[in-house]
Amino acid sequence: MNQGKIWTVVNPSVGLPLLLGSVTVIAILVHLALISHTTWFPAYWQGGLKKAAAIETSFVG
Repeated sequence: MNQGKIWTVVNPSVGLPLLLGSVTVIAILVHLALISHTTWFPAYWQGGLKKAAAIETSFVG
């Protein structure tokens, strides 16, 4: 199949913004799901992993 024929049905000035907009919306929804349904992701953004690593290395020495 030739995927280039899609532009004979959908105008690129309409299809490309719809495609890029839908990818953006999906990416935002995935990030919102990560933020609201996990405990590690907000801690990661706040630098929680660096603090945990610093505490872990202080006990080793």
